[in-house]
Amino acid sequence: MKIKIHKHKNHYVIHMALFFMVTLLAGCSTINVGRDFDMQAFESIAKVGKTTKAQVRNKMGSPKNTGISISRDGERMVEWLYFYASGKLPGMEDAKLKILQIRFDKDDILRSYNWTN
Repeated sequence: MKIKIHKHKNHYVIHMALFFMVTLLAGCSTINVGRDFDMQAFESIAKVGKTTKAQVRNKMGSPKNTGISISRDGERMVEWLYFYASGKLPGMEDAKLKILQIRFDKDDILRSYNWTN
């Protein structure tokens, strides 16, 4: 799985989530990191150039992390991160990780998003 992260803070959160997931799963227990979210619910309202931060927060709740993303052309965007990891050891065959990165422009309008499952 290849994940492109634009800000060190988000990179740190993902690494910590994976670290805790692996560490706790090593004890043959079930672990959940982050808060599960409904991607279909997000996609039902996600319209690039139209959907607002308030609409996303209303549908998805508060993000687990926030940061700043800079595009290639220098545009500065606010980035929200939702993530959820779960699984059980031994074997980690059932381990799952979901990540949703949402970017908003300076007017708090949806600019882009990435979804990893």
